[in-house]
Amino acid sequence: MLARAARGTGALLLRGSTQASGRAPRRTSSGLPRNTVVLFVPQQEAWVVERMGRFHRILEPGLNILIPVLDRIRYVQSLKEIVINVPEQSAVTLDNVTLQIDGVLYLRIMDPYKASYGVEDPEYAVTQLAQTTMRSELGKLSLDKVFRERESLNASIVDAINQAADCWGIRCLRYEIKDIHVPPRVKESMQMQVEAERRKRATVLESEGTRESAINVAEGKKQAQILASEAEKAEQINQAAGEASAVLAKAKAKAEAIRILAAALTQHNGDAAASLTVAEQYVSAFSKLAKDSNTILLPSNPGDVTSMVAQAMGVYGALTKAPVPGAQDSVSSGSSRDVQGTDASLDEEFDQVKLS
Repeated sequence: MLARAARGTGALLLRGSTQASGRAPRRTSSGLPRNTVVLFVPQQEAWVVERMGRFHRILEPGLNILIPVLDRIRYVQSLKEIVINVPEQSAVTLDNVTLQIDGVLYLRIMDPYKASYGVEDPEYAVTQLAQTTMRSELGKLSLDKVFRERESLNASIVDAINQAADCWGIRCLRYEIKDIHVPPRVKESMQMQVEAERRKRATVLESEGTRESAINVAEGKKQAQILASEAEKAEQINQAAGEASAVLAKAKAKAEAIRILAAALTQHNGDAAASLTVAEQYVSAFSKLAKDSNTILLPSNPGDVTSMVAQAMGVYGALTKAPVPGAQDSVSSGSSRDVQGTDASLDEEFDQVKLS
């Protein structure tokens, strides 16, 4: 009897050391651990124990002791996050497009009791619920919104699963859509739509670039014309100021020359100097005859410089002399006789030029 008890105690210690070393406990053909009185429950696992066929308690991680024969481990639930692949299925969108879609479901058992007695197969139940919910949510969206609103679609599926799986003790953490397969014709139409949209964007960008370029060119021309007009205005102002300054300088110079000439004529031998200047001007003018035109008018004696100088000095003397009172009639009569004599001499000179 003592030997048999020692062998049983050694077997329990060996089994406990095996479990403590990290190995999984021995399970029956159904996958459940056997009642060996002393049990070590791994972390993040919940073992549901029934006593005489009725729920008794849930074993916590660590050391637990059960009564043989009466207690039985009925369910083993993992409290870790479980990843389930949702099989591919067909769904019809709001605009009557058939899609092939699959996903990945992440869930965790929050209540081992409800997960054990609330549903027969929790994973299968959640998978079927995810598929039906996904079909229902896809039927509310068009094809374009399915691709644009994947996050909202995933959130809607998670909310629907949590509402239905609350009585099962399961909480859905997140749902992700893996692949969305569209029919070949719809895919070709989508490609054509994308290409048309890209061409449209390219055309719009090109037109905007052309518009900006034309605006920039017009603005440049406008600025150039404004600057050119301002430059021309400044040039005209400067030119007018220069011409005014030149006219003023010429007037001052001429006035100064006249003043000096008048002062010189009042001095000794001033008349002789004036006669010399007139003679020089006559010779210079005589040398330029017939250069600009072939029709000329010559006096009767063009070679007599002395008479020309004497005539010029006579005109100068007549202008410088003051008129005598009471001699107005004689001057006017003499002037008329001089004019008549001058006209006769001019007619004679003109006839001589025509004969020559």
